[in-house]
Amino acid sequence: MTDEDASDRWAAMNKRHLMAALARVREALERHAAAAGDDASAAAARAGSVPDTDPPPADLPPPALRNLCDTLGLSDFERDVLLLCAGMELEGSFAALCARAQGDASRAFPSFGLALAALPDAHWSALAPSGPLRHWLLVDVGPGNAITASPLRIDETVLHYLTGIQTPDERLAVFGQPVPPARDLAPSHRAIADDIGRAWSRTAGSATFPVVQLCGREIAGKRAVASAACERLGLRLERVPAQALPAARGELHTLIRLWNRESLLASGALLLDCDEVEPGEPARDASIGMLLDAYAGPLLVSSRKRRNPIQKPLLTIDVGRPLPAEQRELWERLLADAAPEPDAQVARLVAQFDLGLPTIRAALAGALGRADAGRAESLGDALWHSCRVQARPRLDDLAERIRRAGTWDQLVLPDRQKAILRQIAAQVRLRATVYERWGFGAQSSRGLGISALFAGSSGTGKTMAAEVLARELDLDLYRIDLSAIVSKYIGETEKNLARVFDAAEEGGAILLFDEADALFGKRSQVKDSHDRYANVEVSYLLQRMESYRGLAILTTNMRDALDEAFLRRLRFIVDFPFPSRDERVRIWERILPSELPTANLDLAKLARLSVAGGNIRNIALNAAFLAAADDVTVGMEHMLRAAESEYEKVQKTLPQAEVRDWT
Repeated sequence: MTDEDASDRWAAMNKRHLMAALARVREALERHAAAAGDDASAAAARAGSVPDTDPPPADLPPPALRNLCDTLGLSDFERDVLLLCAGMELEGSFAALCARAQGDASRAFPSFGLALAALPDAHWSALAPSGPLRHWLLVDVGPGNAITASPLRIDETVLHYLTGIQTPDERLAVFGQPVPPARDLAPSHRAIADDIGRAWSRTAGSATFPVVQLCGREIAGKRAVASAACERLGLRLERVPAQALPAARGELHTLIRLWNRESLLASGALLLDCDEVEPGEPARDASIGMLLDAYAGPLLVSSRKRRNPIQKPLLTIDVGRPLPAEQRELWERLLADAAPEPDAQVARLVAQFDLGLPTIRAALAGALGRADAGRAESLGDALWHSCRVQARPRLDDLAERIRRAGTWDQLVLPDRQKAILRQIAAQVRLRATVYERWGFGAQSSRGLGISALFAGSSGTGKTMAAEVLARELDLDLYRIDLSAIVSKYIGETEKNLARVFDAAEEGGAILLFDEADALFGKRSQVKDSHDRYANVEVSYLLQRMESYRGLAILTTNMRDALDEAFLRRLRFIVDFPFPSRDERVRIWERILPSELPTANLDLAKLARLSVAGGNIRNIALNAAFLAAADDVTVGMEHMLRAAESEYEKVQKTLPQAEVRDWT
């Protein structure tokens, strides 16, 4: 028998069972109406037409009404009250029958008073708020002066359930959404899902399921794990963002009752998404805690960091991105039809980008789209570009992405400094070979990040050097202003740094931390808690730099102010010296575009001006605007005016000996 045949048989059986149950309630109403003076003989005649209610076939699930009563603990009388309300929606005769039974044409509706008088085995406890009818919100008591006289109405979702239709409660749909089935679950994630399924299976039938807390940055992976665990047990999973939880306790209490009802009747489970919620918000934490304590069904919590223990059993599991081998296997499988020789491309991608399975699929789709558009690039280059784009969104909100305009030719530095920069680029490019193939990564996870300090006065080329590295490695470059990251509030600096590094991990972007002096300094004797936490902040930054899978660069104007103990933890230190006169000539040559119209510019005279490359660029650019305003070519007089403006900006006097013969 097919699933469709079984479903059709169950639907027919469920309908017969519901109609027979409604007929019994209708008979009870008719008897009560007859006793109140209606036609007793007609009621007796109709009593014989009640259909039988034979037990359902053993190979089919029980009918919805029976399952609801058994699961939610309804007595026979409470079941009949629910059927009385259901009859109002399903049979047109119930309204008139209610009016006759109550002897009042205006009372064409069910009420507790009518039920107590007309239905067998009546008991007053059925009216209590703690009774199943009201606790599980199966019926709604309308307005009225007395609870026994107020109209009753069946909950719409419950009505659909009785007729065999599983439909989400609209009140819950506003707060949650179904989690789709997991696709291409990585083996490491599948193992976690199986562990959760086994843990829940062992507690099936008990009063409390252990709450499963999924921790880590891999949001898509955590959702896939949760979906697979619920699929294993036949549970329908709903994701509820913690931000959507109402702060009003009464409203939240009602929602929790509805979620509990869904869990029992529709085999539901919840995934409480706390990934965008930082612990420490009292109102939000109170709502989260209330849901964790009061929800009785299978519950998973997705959170970047571990949350405080709760009263229930708590199973905490860290979910990372798929292992490199798993990422490689998926890339190879997806590329099998698109690339004739994918091995080299896959190794390069997996070494640089730490992507989840949905992101890998999106990156491949983006790359194939670029190829279909006829771009003049290889599939490998298109994949690299697409992976960079996929890894950007979270980091774009936290840092400034810098356009990679610098080239090696434009970078004027002594050979020693250039050699160190090329060494940095080589280590970033070849880290997969050394760490993975040659085994250094297996020895320890510490110290595998590539960190560098660029030290030198303003304008000596530190940022341009970072641009050159980013362009050489074809990676995104993000500038983070440490002066904006550092907070006077204890613990906030570490949180800000964590957000940046967590967002950057996926794509291994180059991170340029400007103004390291805002955080670093000579480590003084710890005199109070602020000194202690200042050192904690520095240690945290260096720790994250050491473990970061990309390249992290610090810049400073005052290397001498930095503690040597901190400097020893950096892999590279590059000193950017003030440019010599010959180097300033080369800087002038590279900064002036070939398209720039000039007249009698003397680079040797310009290089006498003792300024760094950043100042030279400002002078050249301002001189070009001055000449454009005069509608003439750029001459030495424009350079002089621009130099005067540059010196005024920094409140210095322009040395006349250096510019005496510029005009």
